[in-house]
Amino acid sequence: MSLISKNSALGALLEASSEAVSALEGLNPDTIRRGIETGTMVLLGNPNHSNVRPTLVGRPATIKVNANIGTSPLLNDAEREMRKLASAEDAGAHTVMDLSTAGDLDGIRLGMLRQSPLPLGTVPLYALAKKRTDADCDPTDFEPREFLEEIESQARQGVDFMTLHVGVTRRAVELAESAGRVLGIVSRGGSITARWMARRKEENPLLTHWGEVLEICREHNVTLSLGDGMRPGAGADAGDAAQWEEVIVLADAGRQGREAGCQVMIEGPGHVPMNLVAEHIATMKRLVDNAPLYVLGPLVTDSAPGYDHITGAIGGSIAAMSGADFLCYVTPAEHLTLPDAADVRAGVIASRIAAQAAEVALGRPEAVARDREISEARKSLEWDRLAAASLDPLMVEHRREEHKTEKECAMCGKFCAIRMLDDNM
Repeated sequence: MSLISKNSALGALLEASSEAVSALEGLNPDTIRRGIETGTMVLLGNPNHSNVRPTLVGRPATIKVNANIGTSPLLNDAEREMRKLASAEDAGAHTVMDLSTAGDLDGIRLGMLRQSPLPLGTVPLYALAKKRTDADCDPTDFEPREFLEEIESQARQGVDFMTLHVGVTRRAVELAESAGRVLGIVSRGGSITARWMARRKEENPLLTHWGEVLEICREHNVTLSLGDGMRPGAGADAGDAAQWEEVIVLADAGRQGREAGCQVMIEGPGHVPMNLVAEHIATMKRLVDNAPLYVLGPLVTDSAPGYDHITGAIGGSIAAMSGADFLCYVTPAEHLTLPDAADVRAGVIASRIAAQAAEVALGRPEAVARDREISEARKSLEWDRLAAASLDPLMVEHRREEHKTEKECAMCGKFCAIRMLDDNM
């Protein structure tokens, strides 16, 4: 049986949305179906998320952008997160992940599912760990059965994709410890899993119960986003044995997922020097059978706290040009504090710029046409036309506001290079 025939929820979603998705992506329905069947594309959409906007990720679909939001123990304000959700959607994010670790997590999650049609992702392990700390227990004091119950609960609520750190194995942790990493394990899910294994002297519960996880996710068409718990948190740690050990395990888990009728994405590296980004992406895509690759950044330098949306966009552009399909934004708040709505907007726009630059380099017709439209609008000094074609029309309007009645921009005024050679000046 094919992947789609094994997954009735996916089949129904594809039938209902095929025409709209095909028109949006400029792809033939047969191309989309073939990509989903072979695992090079995924169609995000849990039928329990009633107003979900089905979203296609993977080549040759357009590059997508995700925004991470969510509470923390130091900044726990559910209304603030709803504002951030609105900001992400307004800025053009294609999906959102709720990474909340404080407050009423079920209430926050359900509120996001009701408020937005954007596919919603989560990390179920966070909710499980919070339940244990709320009970004054160690965050890793849980049984595998409780983990499965949390995954199923969130699937029934309507979560569209889940980060599952199935590749954080005892061997991968040992390799990270022996390699002398500068920053060790920087993934929250990865570190919680490593702690669970160390305390229990057992293998990753996701790995030992993978078949049961697949049954749950197939039933609700929850796309598996296989998490990069061993990702490098410093450029100096990029490409070590622990990172590649995890990718190999993820590749195998992904194959098992597709054979079981589940859709699968693979999460990618975090901090990677610019000269290594392309080869990291190409190697990962080969190892995981060209499954959609979902990357955080990559951040190409560690030296710009407060500006990591820029370092992430640089890496994201190279990654997308090299084969990455899905960019997880980085905000100016990364590594420093919890982002606010303005940070969310800045992060989404930065990643959308990265995606646009990559698609122009790849010769995608719509991306090339957009750049040309901007250039032609500049030539004729048609500011409304330029704003309409830009990635952030509000920024164009904001920058033009003080001199919006002028034909030229305020940089050159009457010395405008474009008008200088215009006989009608």
